[in-house]
Amino acid sequence: MNERYSRQILFRPIGGEGQRNLSAAVVTIIGCGALGSAIAEALVRAGVGELHLVDRDYVELSNLQRQQLFTEQDAAEMLPKVMAAEKRLKAIREDVRLYTYLDNLDAELVQELAGKSTLLMDATDNFETRLLINDAALKTGIPWIYGACVGSTGVVFPFVPGESACFRCLLPSLPAINQTCDTAGIISPAVQVTAALQCAEAMKWLTGRRDKMRSKVHLFDLWENTQMDIGISRIRNQDCPTCGEHPAFPALTAPRRSAYAALCGRDVVQVLPDPNRPITLDDAEKMGRLMAENVKRTPYFVEFYAFKHRMILFKNGRLLIHGIGSIAKGQKLYHQLFG
Repeated sequence: MNERYSRQILFRPIGGEGQRNLSAAVVTIIGCGALGSAIAEALVRAGVGELHLVDRDYVELSNLQRQQLFTEQDAAEMLPKVMAAEKRLKAIREDVRLYTYLDNLDAELVQELAGKSTLLMDATDNFETRLLINDAALKTGIPWIYGACVGSTGVVFPFVPGESACFRCLLPSLPAINQTCDTAGIISPAVQVTAALQCAEAMKWLTGRRDKMRSKVHLFDLWENTQMDIGISRIRNQDCPTCGEHPAFPALTAPRRSAYAALCGRDVVQVLPDPNRPITLDDAEKMGRLMAENVKRTPYFVEFYAFKHRMILFKNGRLLIHGIGSIAKGQKLYHQLFG
């Protein structure tokens, strides 16, 4: 162990004790795209003992420009991102304890993961999922490291329970419409810098150097060569239902979200499975062959085409309908297919 991490142990703020702390740490990464794959690789190489990776998507050719764990072969096979990441991460470090979840993050799953983790890492692309992470982290009493990037810009902040405003307090100051890589594009260096800053904060927490963690939100623009730090302690809301005097953690207790959702900037509608009426891979394959001949089945999903739209049905019954941004149209297509 000392040989592998010798240069990191030589860094005095970490040393041997910090390295042992990293080895004992359990980190959950929510999202396994650009940020998630960069964070996962950095933490595996740093010696974090156990990782949990959550992602609902599969590898596509357009991912390869910035999502460093994936290859052309992964895209050709349409491997789920968590499976492709697992393959690469195990090749980097065989002894890492790695658990993957090809699923949509919901209140039940995020609480399960927060309950077994030392730290949560945000690698998502939407406010709704971050509110789930925020509530689960504060309810459990562990920090989460917020990160977002688009274009040439990025933002990072470690939310530590009791030490700052929480993400819900911050929401009124954030834009109502969130730009995404699919609407505004992105350059890979913005991903790498954001992930590096997130991992630095993670390593500070995990090695016991919590006094060195950022106390202000850090924003940067690599193209315009600008950066700034913004304090948020004053916007902490005493009536906040997550971090206020009477926390209720509404993201975790809200009624089950609609089965239909338009994925952020993707021109894709996601349909979550009805637990009382699951659609299986066999059902999807049969439907696909009724509608067209070009049906692809893998151990993880079935890809088929119907009504001129590409459909991906995962093993757990979750369906992605490509080429539409309207939830209403997605709902209509789903009922046309499966009644």
